[in-house]
Amino acid sequence: MTPVTLSRTHTKAISEVNGSMTENPFAPRTGLMVWMGNEIVPVDQAKISVFDHGILYGDGVFEGIRIYNGKIFKEAEHIKRFWESCKAIRLNIPMSSDDLSRAMHDTMRANGMTGDGYIRLIITRGVGALGISIRRTANPTVIIIVDKIALYPPEVYERGLHCMIASVSRNHPNTMNPRIKSLNYLNNVLAKAEAHEYGADEAIMLGVDGHVCECTGDNIFIVRNGELCTPGTWEGILEGITRGVVMELATKHDIPVRETSLVKHDLFIAEEVFVTGTAAEIVPITEINKTPVGDGKPGRITKMLMEDFVAYRNAQ
Repeated sequence: MTPVTLSRTHTKAISEVNGSMTENPFAPRTGLMVWMGNEIVPVDQAKISVFDHGILYGDGVFEGIRIYNGKIFKEAEHIKRFWESCKAIRLNIPMSSDDLSRAMHDTMRANGMTGDGYIRLIITRGVGALGISIRRTANPTVIIIVDKIALYPPEVYERGLHCMIASVSRNHPNTMNPRIKSLNYLNNVLAKAEAHEYGADEAIMLGVDGHVCECTGDNIFIVRNGELCTPGTWEGILEGITRGVVMELATKHDIPVRETSLVKHDLFIAEEVFVTGTAAEIVPITEINKTPVGDGKPGRITKMLMEDFVAYRNAQ
């Protein structure tokens, strides 16, 4: 094949395109420090090989973890889930859980994180040959990002999410089990994109059998007849850590909690609906497919659990 030589005009155009990319409004903030492999580096030096299977095939795992008042919330639970996801995809973590904990705390200190924040913990399969075999990769890379996060603006927590039911089905547990926090999140990404095209804030995803699973990044609950109902893990959902906290808080109020199968009809007749997640915390859903949930306002039990969660997290 004859090599292609770019003219000066082409070179200038590419330079201009690259220049515009550096002006990305969503680029990480200057001064951010990132854990890469086994050291902390400035964000502009946090690089990964294009031959890493995390890039080539989405072959890896992540966790989203909250920091409240300078302390990692539910650290042991998140590390345990991280380990379980890695085990499920046959990925060996090149450090102990204690070393991983120290690395997260070191990255927090490097970023001066003493208040509320967010940790994105990532591991990739590592650099390998072209081809999907995990036998032809080496040196998994651990990445730790510490920064702020605001998934929704404050007014969404007051008015509630406007959701739609996605046409994109949630992954069946026998394909890519949603209990694995895989780097391949296209299933969720496509449902979220559909929600935005519809004019909604968020998408509710159903399984291939029509059962309610979860939203694109959060677990879902309904309230009916004073009872809290949520899809069971067998439906193809992430075993959410905030989900577990909410179930615990509800029990303290003597609110019955039931893991069960739900269908679309259950969403439309529910008195209240809300979602839970590490980044979102607890958010009411007040509209589904342009139909009001209950009276179209955040419900009494939802608001009570939101207040309880804030008290719970601040007490940790």
